[in-house]
Amino acid sequence: MTTSTRQVNEVTIVDLSGTITLAEGSAELRKTIQRLAGEGHKKILLNLSGVNAIDPSGLGELVSAFSTIRDQGGELKLLHLSENAKDLIRVTKLHKVFDVRDDEAAAVQAFSKSA
Repeated sequence: MTTSTRQVNEVTIVDLSGTITLAEGSAELRKTIQRLAGEGHKKILLNLSGVNAIDPSGLGELVSAFSTIRDQGGELKLLHLSENAKDLIRVTKLHKVFDVRDDEAAAVQAFSKSA
């Protein structure tokens, strides 16, 4: 998995591509979130449009990222989940935890409303 970050207003968008699975991707996501939290980023939007697979381990990594940012007083939202990822989040009832968006501009604006 690869990651790149960019800023839109006060929101840090992390563009992810590849897979978030036990075999690969989880460590890279964890490292990126820890770095951003350490730098004081409070509004994180994970853009998963380039992610082609998430397994239960990868889902656990998303939950860990959410907890890390929340514990720092911040927010983490998800953007552009595949249908399979949406199903996985619904089945595990994590749709009650994550704010999942399909539109980047609306997702960025949602941070302002919750601040």
